Amino acid sequence: MLQALTKRFLAPREDLSRRRDNPAGQRVTNIELFFDLVFVFAVTQLSHSLLPEPTGTKALHTLLLFGAIWWIWIDTSWVTNWLDPDRPPVRLMLLALMLGGLVLAASIPDAFGARGLVFALCYAVMQVGRSLFMLWALYGRSRSNFRNFLRITIWMAATAVLWIAGGLAGGDLRFVLWLLALALDLGSAWAGFWVPVLGRSVTSDWDIDGAHLAERCAGFVLIALGESITVTGATFFETAWSPAVLWSFLAAFLATAAMWWIYFDTGAERGSEHIARAEDPGRIARVLYTYVHAIIVAAVILGAVGDEMTLAEASKPAGAPALLVLLGAPILFLMGNIAFKQALIGRLPLSHLVGLALMIVVALWSAGQSMLAVNLATSGVLIVVAIWESRSYRRPMSR
Repeated sequence: MLQALTKRFLAPREDLSRRRDNPAGQRVTNIELFFDLVFVFAVTQLSHSLLPEPTGTKALHTLLLFGAIWWIWIDTSWVTNWLDPDRPPVRLMLLALMLGGLVLAASIPDAFGARGLVFALCYAVMQVGRSLFMLWALYGRSRSNFRNFLRITIWMAATAVLWIAGGLAGGDLRFVLWLLALALDLGSAWAGFWVPVLGRSVTSDWDIDGAHLAERCAGFVLIALGESITVTGATFFETAWSPAVLWSFLAAFLATAAMWWIYFDTGAERGSEHIARAEDPGRIARVLYTYVHAIIVAAVILGAVGDEMTLAEASKPAGAPALLVLLGAPILFLMGNIAFKQALIGRLPLSHLVGLALMIVVALWSAGQSMLAVNLATSGVLIVVAIWESRSYRRPMSR
């Protein structure tokens, strides 16, 4: 009788899964794009967390918060890969996550201050709540995926305790607890969400639509690039125009355009085709789209910070913190794309390796240079990489 009651109250009235036999059922839906708007705000909050002057402490705090934001978004993208976002229950779940995400993003500037508990509670409720929804949606539908999300829910509940404990704590203890919680969150997928008795999940059981997840991650890269354009335009509008500011504006735009070209001209499409043809798309999705894309997105956000700093003080000599941002963003971006594209083409892209070498030359030259000069130099390197790769892709025999 207990089993019958459990089945009655847990089992959804309809199958909420995506239709894999219908191409229209594999597209990115409007509600998914609407959901992403919250993360446009979150990315803006993250980039502003490093300003006006980046410090080591600010950088560590922002990196941790970015990891949390990314993990919420990528986990939700996995969920909407399995469930049909156009079904009313799934839509309502996404809208609830949007509400929580909006409060979460609003608390980012003071997450290590008075609003730490708000951030932690939002994170915990969003992660655990979404996993419980998946258990409800999968009950009686997919035994293997239900067991998978049972493991995930246990992990989410365990790390939620650490997030909330960190929110209640303060100072360095909050950072330590949150860092431990994030490390466990990020490591859980790599460990196959292993728990006693239930064991671990294997990627071959993660029956996903690879092309859909690839499109979702490309969309988040576009969100980060859009933030860079928005920051550039807004700062340019608010700053008194001078030759140095005009050159800074041009450098910022060209760097963002070059990043778009490097990722989208060949990489995004190749990635989508690669995962769509793969025998084990779950493994590729875990490595290339769950982890590697986090590096690419973080680099773009860091680049937006560098652009805003340069526009604000173009002629100022670049100190150590500014150089870490101005050089770190393009270097991190190239490294992320190297890891991504190496898996796609089976070798390291020469254009990107040369770009890294040129970035090292710029780093050696940059001491005592103005922020504008450094930004122009790094933008030039990114443009060289973009042109080189684009031409070599269209003439494969010349590589």
